[in-house]
Amino acid sequence: MSLRTILIPADGTEDSNRCLKMGFALGKRLDSHIDALHVRSDPKDTVPLLGEGMSVAMIEDMMDVAEKEGASRSTEARAAFDAAVAETSALVTETPAATGFSARWIEETGREDDAVTAHGRLSDLIIAARPTETSDVSTNLTLNAALFETGRPVLVVPPNETPPPGRKIVISWNGGAQAARAVASAMPLLRAAESITVFTVNSPRTSIDRVPELASYLVWHGISSRTETITGPNATVGAKLMEDVRAEGADLLVMGAYTHSRMRQLILGGVTRHVLETAELPVFLAH
Repeated sequence: MSLRTILIPADGTEDSNRCLKMGFALGKRLDSHIDALHVRSDPKDTVPLLGEGMSVAMIEDMMDVAEKEGASRSTEARAAFDAAVAETSALVTETPAATGFSARWIEETGREDDAVTAHGRLSDLIIAARPTETSDVSTNLTLNAALFETGRPVLVVPPNETPPPGRKIVISWNGGAQAARAVASAMPLLRAAESITVFTVNSPRTSIDRVPELASYLVWHGISSRTETITGPNATVGAKLMEDVRAEGADLLVMGAYTHSRMRQLILGGVTRHVLETAELPVFLAH
């Protein structure tokens, strides 16, 4: 599999601009095509959110404000796209091609999560921002749509400046289908990496006996790796994983997302949830 087409939601926020910057740098390295997707919210969608008893004039004023805010966001998002194009010398084109680093601006009206679902299913990789406590609700909705509704891998960009990922990669391996999907999808990045370390947890759910199988699989693809075992109580696996990833000096973490029930992890916690709440490096996820 190649990462020929990359989808990046662009909403004009700083988080989105970081995604564009990283996506274009990655796309140039991989000779990919970038689709920057900007979704304007429909001002009519604000009506159900307004309180009962509001006059027609008040509703029209609120819709007018929403429309102006949408136009401002659109201008900011397009400016960030144009800056990324200029910085990387990407070819802006609407015409599909089998090779070449290129980009396209897509603008629609509706819900961003719905648009990401539709476009994401025909993309090789989706790049999205990691939600934080101050993020808009739409950031969570967009990430969830990318992870659970598209069947495609997602590169989650942290809320801090990081270099383009892929030089030093850590794979979090538990032998599950999601982790296997993540490794297979990340193969173009793994082939180009300078070093790859496989982290695994020796627990009742995850046996280190399965690690040599992954190492052999990577060798079949001309990729060498080394293995580290994470030790500690199951309840602290997420924290220990991120601690060891930082100590490794990795610039990318590859892992399966929500190996167990998503609802269970949201309520009780889990490795994926901890990573999505705390990761300071890009994370390559597949569900």
